Amino acid sequence: MQYLDLSHNPLVELQAAPFQRLSQLCFLKATSCGLRVINPGVFVHTPKLKFLNISNNLLDYIPDLSLPLLKILDLAGNQYDSYQLPATFETLTNLSALYLGSENTLQVDFNDFDSLSDSSLHHLILGGGVEWQRYDRGSLTKMKSLQRITLKVPFCENLDLFENLLEDVNETQTTHLELVNVLPDLCNVTGDPFRNLRTMPLVTHLTIVNTWINSSFMMIFLKNVFLSNVRTIIFTNITYSEDTPEGFKFPTLNHTMVLRSLTFDGLKHHQYKYPSIEISVDMFSKMDYLKFSGTGMNTVPCNLISTLPSLETLDLSNNVLSDTGFWPSICSYTSVFPNLRHLSLSENRFVDLSFIAQQTHQMKYLESLDLSFNSIVLDKPCFWPIHITSLSLSNNNLGNKVFSFLSQYLQQIDLSKTGITTLTKEDLLQFPMLTHLFLSSNSIKVIPTDLSPTLVSLYIDQNYITSISRESLVGLPSLRTLKAGDNPFVCSCDSYWFINTMNKSLLPDWPLDYTCSTPPSVADLPMSEYRTSRMSCEAWLQAAVALPVTILIVLALCSAFYACDGVWYTKMLWVWIRVKRRGQKQANLLNNTTFRYHSFISYSHQDSAWVESKLVPSLEGAGLSLCIHERDFVPGQWIVDNIINCVEASYKTLFVLSNHFVQSEWCNYELFFAQHRAIDAQQDSLVFILLEPIPTNSLPKKFLKLRRLLMQQTYLEWPKDERKQQVFWVNLRSMLQVADHRILKDMALELTQSASLIPDDLVPLLNDDCCPK
Repeated sequence: MQYLDLSHNPLVELQAAPFQRLSQLCFLKATSCGLRVINPGVFVHTPKLKFLNISNNLLDYIPDLSLPLLKILDLAGNQYDSYQLPATFETLTNLSALYLGSENTLQVDFNDFDSLSDSSLHHLILGGGVEWQRYDRGSLTKMKSLQRITLKVPFCENLDLFENLLEDVNETQTTHLELVNVLPDLCNVTGDPFRNLRTMPLVTHLTIVNTWINSSFMMIFLKNVFLSNVRTIIFTNITYSEDTPEGFKFPTLNHTMVLRSLTFDGLKHHQYKYPSIEISVDMFSKMDYLKFSGTGMNTVPCNLISTLPSLETLDLSNNVLSDTGFWPSICSYTSVFPNLRHLSLSENRFVDLSFIAQQTHQMKYLESLDLSFNSIVLDKPCFWPIHITSLSLSNNNLGNKVFSFLSQYLQQIDLSKTGITTLTKEDLLQFPMLTHLFLSSNSIKVIPTDLSPTLVSLYIDQNYITSISRESLVGLPSLRTLKAGDNPFVCSCDSYWFINTMNKSLLPDWPLDYTCSTPPSVADLPMSEYRTSRMSCEAWLQAAVALPVTILIVLALCSAFYACDGVWYTKMLWVWIRVKRRGQKQANLLNNTTFRYHSFISYSHQDSAWVESKLVPSLEGAGLSLCIHERDFVPGQWIVDNIINCVEASYKTLFVLSNHFVQSEWCNYELFFAQHRAIDAQQDSLVFILLEPIPTNSLPKKFLKLRRLLMQQTYLEWPKDERKQQVFWVNLRSMLQVADHRILKDMALELTQSASLIPDDLVPLLNDDCCPK
């Protein structure tokens, strides 16, 4: 374990035993635990500790520490009454930042920091927010390596201590000095406690935090700053009180200032009115950074717009500026921020984007513009200057149409939380130089393919994206950073490539911000812990394994089916089952039913000419009712059902046998159904006409039953002789009107009486044509 946070747990004492197995511990935090005692042996077992934070506890002493790798130590907010450091601190040779502060410590003694005289301490944060009663000169000078000092000590009643402290700071290497609450509320300063700043050449950065400043003191303070070597001054959370009737009037100094950066971040006006400030802007001619944020500014002074020739960055965020407040119509000027590169107007009241775009043409060198957190409206076309390459419109309700209001020359666009629901390739085609795109906190569902070949950085976190495909990133060949966390990802095969194959060095927020949203079984599971097999997700791999096996099985089955005519018998088995379902209740159907047809004609369509020209006219001309599939099958009904229905509705089934017949699968079906009907009903309902000779040994395997039937059953041959054909028709008509073939022999008497149809010399032929073949 390398990281351990015990904060906000009730721990009165840290004992050595729990740390015996934490030899790799690098980070330990135990704040707000109520600690009173730290066992000396605790840190013997953690030699690699680099960060230790035991602030805001109840320690009444500064504990002994022997941690040669320790870099950051926070002991602030405890109950010790002295800043005297133990001798073991001499071993903290790598210590770079030390936090010390207690409400009970009211003085700094000369020997308090002796053990750090040879340390590499760079940053000291000292003080518990209470005013000191004594400070011994020379106490801080022993830490020669100090570069940053933060003092959390008010000095309203003891400004002499503050002056002594500044003299000691000047003897260190300190370049950054931060004073927190140095002057508490309603503090009335007399004298000039900051005059030592003029003689401190190393201090270049000065920060004043949470401080009360009167207008009278501000003039004294700024005069010392302007006459010092301070290049950067920052005021944070300042309460300004105007205690002079004429307001703030700063005299002109005949001195070249080195001040380059001025920041007011959070300015409260004690009188609840706008202050009166009179200062020559010419004094800031070399300033390149200016920030007035959270000051309540609602208009920009006219001279500020045109008389800061070196200003490169202007931050006026978190004010109440509007379109006309930043560009007042009453101002007349020849140039507008002549060297400005970066302008932030975030968190104001700007509305008209078209007006803003037009006004920025006056800023000839402006490169980036921040209009986030405003009330921007898109109602008119925007004409942007070509020199603006970075634009932020985040946190404005703009929608999908926003892209058509932007400059084609933009290289960086921030449209986070702007109500975008769809992102298309066409949206970005108009930005050929776009490299950075920020679309966080929108409602985008898909990253389209071929989005932008120039895009280097894409932030699309906190949207509605469920998966990121390989194809979408192929369309981003220049991409180096992709932030896509906090999306409702679906952990399935759609995310397999993203989880297992994608280069995670592109994702600065991986794996912390990537969790599964669905399916419910893995909801809230970190995507880095989701596991699925490649076989189950790669279709080509599944095919590569399954295809050979399937082919072998199919080949084996096909071979067996071919050898055993399995397809045919499978179909027949299924149909036979359907026929058998009709059950025994149909066994006597033929005897008890009046049939619709005398005969159902089964023939090959290649024999249809003979059937239609000879068979049908002859039989129907004799008053017989025939069922022919081309005429009597019910349209839309399954063919097999039509066959079964016609066979059952016919007294006889007449088969026109030929070489074409035995090659027809449907003819075989009809023979099969008719034969089963004859068996079930115990009737001889099959009639065969042999249209042409068929050698029995040439019949296909499917017609083996037909071979047996032809050897056992009576059939008629179609004669070529016309005289015999007349006998053929008489015989056939008679067979369709009688139930048993044996009656054919008794028909000779009937035929002899048909002298008008049959000549006398043909009567002996009747018996020959009706005998079994």
